[in-house]
Order: sequence, then C-alpha cells, then structure tokens
Amino acid sequence: MDSHLITGNQRSLAGFVPTHFSWRQEGAVGVITLNRPERKNPLTFESYAELRDLFRTLAYVDEVNAIVVQGAGGNFCSGGDVHEIIGPLTRMSMPDLLAFTRMTGDLVKAMRACPQPVVAAIDGVCAGAGAIMAMASDLRLGTARSKTAFLFTRVGLAGCDMGACALLPRIVGQGRASDLLYTGRSLGGEEAHQWGFLNRIAEPDALESQAVAWAAEIAAGPNFAHAMTKRMLHQEWTMGVDEAIEAEAQAQAICMMTQDFHRAYHAFVAKQRPEFKGD
Repeated sequence: MDSHLITGNQRSLAGFVPTHFSWRQEGAVGVITLNRPERKNPLTFESYAELRDLFRTLAYVDEVNAIVVQGAGGNFCSGGDVHEIIGPLTRMSMPDLLAFTRMTGDLVKAMRACPQPVVAAIDGVCAGAGAIMAMASDLRLGTARSKTAFLFTRVGLAGCDMGACALLPRIVGQGRASDLLYTGRSLGGEEAHQWGFLNRIAEPDALESQAVAWAAEIAAGPNFAHAMTKRMLHQEWTMGVDEAIEAEAQAQAICMMTQDFHRAYHAFVAKQRPEFKGD
C-alpha cells in the first residue's frame, strides 16, 4: 500500500492504487469496487488480504469519513473464488487452513474496527464471503433483484464463518439467521428489506449514486461522533445494560468536548445549519 505516515497515527491514501479491486475518493467518501465482473467479483487470497489491510489503514485516515463497498457488473460478490481459493483449500494442511480462516475473519474485524461507517451497495449475487462483507458493513442498500446467500453449508462447511453466528442474528434475529445459515438459501431483495438486512432498496441503475449520496450525507456529519457511535454499537454487544449506560455516559461526555458539539449549539442559536469538521 502506498499510504504513508504523516504524523503520529495519521495516514494518507493519496496515490493509493490497489491491485485486486478499485478505489476512488469522492470528496470524503471512499469507494471500493470489487472488479472481476466476468466471475461475479469473487475474492482471492490476495484480495482478502488487500481489503483487510485497507480497512486497517482506514483507522488512521482522516480525509475519508465514510466508505461504500460495491461490485462491478451488476453483482456484489460471489464469495471465494472456486478455482483460486476453494480448490487450493482442499489440499492444505490444518495449520494453513487455520491461517486462512483467521485471515478472512481479520477482514471482518478490520471492517468493524475502522471508524468510518461502511455502506454496502448490493446488487445481484451476494454470496458466501460477499454476504459476510455485506453483513459486516454498517448499512446496506440493495436492489429487489439482489440475492444474498450464506451458502457455506452448500459446500459442506458450517454456517459459523467470519463471525456470521455473532453478527447476523443481531441484524435479522436468531430464528431468521438460523434459517439462512442452516439452509444456505438465497434471500431476495424485498425479503431482505422486510427482515431488516437491507436498510433501503434502490433501482439497479441508481444503486451506486444513492449509496455514494448516503455515504456523503454521513461523511458531512460529526465524524468523531459517528466513529464513537460505531465503536459503541460494536462494544456494547458484550456489555450488560448498566455497563452500557455507563460506557455511553463516558462516550457522550467526550463528544461534548468536541468543537462539532459547540458548532452545533452556535448554529442552532443563529438558526443556521452546522458545518461539522470532525474535531
């Protein structure tokens, strides 16, 4: 990665050109496009690792305030490449298999740990590891023709992949998650919206523009506070109610020290719209 250390914990993605997917910035929005449309955008060992490294770096990037993840050619992601991943996995030793499954899990950890809200723009096939990436995102915009499938049981594997048994029930509920993880069936766009897996539905030709616009709306907000919200949403899964209330009291007190909080107050008094700067 060409990102370089600026000062302390800050990094820049200026000039970053990934090898295994495309990246562009539109203002404060970073757009990741999985771009192997002829194969419905499958992942490889290399693209897993490069995505993991990018999301890890985003924790130190302050010129990007929201992320869009999408696929090229009318599909999101078909999961691990059958020829480049599945085949080799059948010939690996246990230590190598564990190294692989830990690496794929590290992608989800990195997506959850990066402070930027992640919007998944889901069209067409969204299967296997693609469904996991959609699940690991903070918000999901899909199309009616999208088909999301956690199809691990279809290939003789457990549904407990990359955090699915922890994350998916929190999005759609335990019973619905069990349905998807045991059967590996496809979840259509309308049903996914009814279940709450998809936050919104868009027409296919408007999916990218609406996803970027949604991310830009978020990016224009109080980004320090957004990062705090994301962190607390993640951390509070393992807290009791009393612990969560105390953690939120501390988090909110920290946010009250930001200039964005003061800007919002002064803008309200002046009957103006605040311009947040993330500090």
